[in-house]
Order: sequence, then structure tokens, then C-alpha cells
Amino acid sequence: MRSDEGDMGGIVKRRKLFVVAVCLCIGILIALTLMKLLKPAKHDELKEGIVVKGGRILLPMPELEGRMSVEEAIATRRSIRSYERVPLKIEQVAQILWAAQGITDPRRGLRATPSAGAIYPLNVYLVVGEDAVIDLPAGIYRYDASSHSLIILRRGDVREELARAALEQPWVKEAPISLVITAVYERTTSRYGSRGIRYVHIEVGHVGQNVYLQAVALGLGTVAVGAFYDDEVRVVLGVGEDEQPLYIMPIGVPERIYKPTLDELKEYYERHRGD
Repeated sequence: MRSDEGDMGGIVKRRKLFVVAVCLCIGILIALTLMKLLKPAKHDELKEGIVVKGGRILLPMPELEGRMSVEEAIATRRSIRSYERVPLKIEQVAQILWAAQGITDPRRGLRATPSAGAIYPLNVYLVVGEDAVIDLPAGIYRYDASSHSLIILRRGDVREELARAALEQPWVKEAPISLVITAVYERTTSRYGSRGIRYVHIEVGHVGQNVYLQAVALGLGTVAVGAFYDDEVRVVLGVGEDEQPLYIMPIGVPERIYKPTLDELKEYYERHRGD
């Protein structure tokens, strides 16, 4: 009897140890799964098609020749506030960012828009909605002109937050992407004094027109938005008080494109020239 009892006790003990070991293994697997799900996504976990290097999303190289002339782009340019629900291509986004602040003189580091003293006081941020750009996750990015790349600042679709900061203007929420352009005035005023404020405003106007024309050339549309609460935009972007938001530019595929004809222009000018 004692021998049987000893055998039974050993079996029960081994079974208990086996159950404890299985439970521990299951617990470890659950913990590892939760850690994987809850940990912040790394840059190298972005969608396929995105090239990442040194924590930066490398954008496709810009095109230096297009299918639309400058004259046609100027004639077709309009402020567009209604967009098709069509995702943009990363190549389109890269081209627009390059037109805004990209490098055009590699020898001297000069950019696509003129800047007093080549100081470049503007920062360009890209707000991307969910499934709004093919292969580019929703979030807020800062454009780095020198490397033609994006630095991610925040994950997730913040278009609704940005629209609230922009007095609930629906096109800010509905456009696939928006550019938010800010200025660090001190960069320019430290050299030019108070006159530098005017130079900064002139510069952001150049950027806005470049974005307008490049968007048209790509079959896209935009509108320059200046009505917003500065502090709230800064909160959305997560930037400091030294940056002053100047423009929000929603961008997307327009629902309708207007293009004047030469006959229409002739008729208009003749009517206003009189006899």
C-alpha cells in the first residue's frame, strides 16, 4: 500500500508540475503577444513601398519635367474645396513637397521658393488621413528639404482635430492631406529686424503659389486657408510658440476642374477694352 501511495503521489506531483509549466508557457506567450501589440510601431514597420533610412521616410525623387506648361497651370489654377474620395500617390505628395520647399540648386542648397538672405524661416508639415496616401500611414510628418524626406511626429488621423482648429472648415477634414506651413520669424528678423516679418509673409506667398501650380499640374487641387486658431494648430502639430502657423492647404483630387479657353479670354478682354 505504501508503495502504491508513493507512486500515486509522484504521479500527482508530476501532473501538477506539468500543469504549472503549461500555464507559465501560456502566460509568457500572452505577455509577448500583448507587448508586441502595445509597443509603439517602429519606422521599419511601415507599409511596403516606403523606403526608410535613419528614421526618415525617403520620398521618391522629384520630376523636373511635366506634361503641363506653366501657362496652362496658371490658367487652370483655382481654389478647390471639394475633393473626390481618392487616395493620393506618394509620388504626388513628394512632388508637392518639393515644389513647396525642395532643393533646386544642389551646389548652394537653394530651394524652390525665394527666401530673403536664403534663410528659409518656414517649416512644412504634412497631415495625412487614414488610407489617404497609398502606402503612407496616417499621421503628421515634417518635411526635411535637405534630404527630401519625411520625419514622423505623430501617428493617426488628425484631420478632424485640424478642422476644428480651422473653424470647422469641412475641406480641411475631407481632403486626403493638408500642408501646414509655419514660420519661425526669429530666423529672419535676427538679420533684418522687424522688416523680416514682411519678408517671411512674402515668402509664404511664394510657397502657396508653387503648391497651387504644382497641384494643378498633377491633376490635383488645393485652397489656401488662413482662418484658424494659431494656438490650436500648434497643439495639433505639437510645436512650440516660436512657430507661427501661416497656411493650411488641403489637397486632393478635385470634383470639378475649370479650364478657360483662349476664345473666352479674348471675348472678356475685348468686352473690357471697349470701342
